[in-house]
Amino acid sequence: MRDAYAARILVVEDDSALREVIVGLLTRDGYREVHGAGTVADALAAIATWRPDVMLLDVMLPDGNGFDLLRTVRQTSQVPAIFLSARDEDEARLRGLGLGADDYVTKPFLPRELLLRLSAVLRRTYGAGDEPQVVHLGATTVDLGSGEVGRSDGRVEPLTAKEHAILERLARSRGAIVTTDELARAVWGDDFGYANALMVHVRRLREKVEADPSDPRWILTARGLGYRLARGDGR
Repeated sequence: MRDAYAARILVVEDDSALREVIVGLLTRDGYREVHGAGTVADALAAIATWRPDVMLLDVMLPDGNGFDLLRTVRQTSQVPAIFLSARDEDEARLRGLGLGADDYVTKPFLPRELLLRLSAVLRRTYGAGDEPQVVHLGATTVDLGSGEVGRSDGRVEPLTAKEHAILERLARSRGAIVTTDELARAVWGDDFGYANALMVHVRRLREKVEADPSDPRWILTARGLGYRLARGDGR
């Protein structure tokens, strides 16, 4: 799977409001195939017919529980699974991992935490979602692994955490517009009222990677929409 955003994600959560929030979060982040289920029966039906690439499982479900659901699934499939549970005791966490879950996330969780954990599971399982580790911007090279900007004159500058998150998200969709809301979610985990702060961080990022920050060649503004990272040909 070369494109992590093509992964089929099954969200098993009996709280319909929370289920919609999670499905919406994943969809807004760019995942194109996200399906929700509220019961063990619905989940098993979806697994049999839709064959998800990864499952997000609640523990407490109206017709059973996520532990038994995963135990049943593991009889025929090794599809990766992440538990999302309000049960934070060690016993529950160890039980889930012992059944073959790939991760266990305790509610409430930060949206960005869930996105990062999901990306990590997809990357480990399928080699998918590998964000480019080195971004070439003309004579400037950004190593996302080390978080450093290498300039043509030999200078090396570190990226801040927010600058790193912005560039990583833009690089993932290089050439395409990434909306202001999407970038805000990548940096802060939600999109509430961060447009002005985002502009400040983009300006500072341009100062590190652009030859002329006032006339950027690489990090381009799509007025009224967001930003995009120009491809290697400058388009």
